[in-house]
Amino acid sequence: MDLNGKATIVTGGARGIAKGIATAFVKAGASVLIVDREEDLGNATAAELSQFGKVVFMPMDLSQHDQLHLIVDKAVAEFGKLDTLVNAAQASAQEMFAKQTREQANIAFDTGFWPTYHLMQAAYPHLKASKGSIINFGSGSGLSGMVTQASYAAAKEAIRALSKVATNEWGKDGIRVNVICPYAMTPGVEAWSQAFPDQYAASLAQVPLKRIGDPEADIGAAAVFLASDAASYVTGQTLMVDGGQTRAS
Repeated sequence: MDLNGKATIVTGGARGIAKGIATAFVKAGASVLIVDREEDLGNATAAELSQFGKVVFMPMDLSQHDQLHLIVDKAVAEFGKLDTLVNAAQASAQEMFAKQTREQANIAFDTGFWPTYHLMQAAYPHLKASKGSIINFGSGSGLSGMVTQASYAAAKEAIRALSKVATNEWGKDGIRVNVICPYAMTPGVEAWSQAFPDQYAASLAQVPLKRIGDPEADIGAAAVFLASDAASYVTGQTLMVDGGQTRAS
């Protein structure tokens, strides 16, 4: 699964699953543009990963939707092309659905769905030229209807639906679009485990492999596969990288 010569954007890449993906990509030979709103952390992550290859950091608040095309412009300016777009960034507010507000729901869509939507559109001509791929992120919480995750689950399922449409419309252009639904130890999962320990314990008990995934070794490796030529005939798929927690149909 060689990514030498490939140019990649990873949103939210300063920490968590997205950092694991950025790490796996650069170690596989890709040039990576990390995008994150946390400038100090992003610069530190880029400096850390630069020992493995070319990594550039771009600070950006993904909720500024009219500015998102600048991310694609930056990647093309730095690398000369774009081969892979990884839409991994996401924020959300956890609340029981009956109590959830529109403002809380907007967090999930403004940081996850709409950035995915706009970045896919901005990246399209470049991915068409490179016969590239898009890796979006869904969630088992959308497939299973996890409590307290109404807006997050809805945004993730909207991303999966958008990915299916793009698969059908852009396949003729040689663009592959796939979705990963991960379960890995991240700051968000750690915070969730502390806020809702009973839910966390029940969730872990449902994982057949009885462990939580590693952002780089597990989720990053799956993303590298989907971006590589080894997956040249794989598109329109939702890949559950969650230790068997959710069996998608």
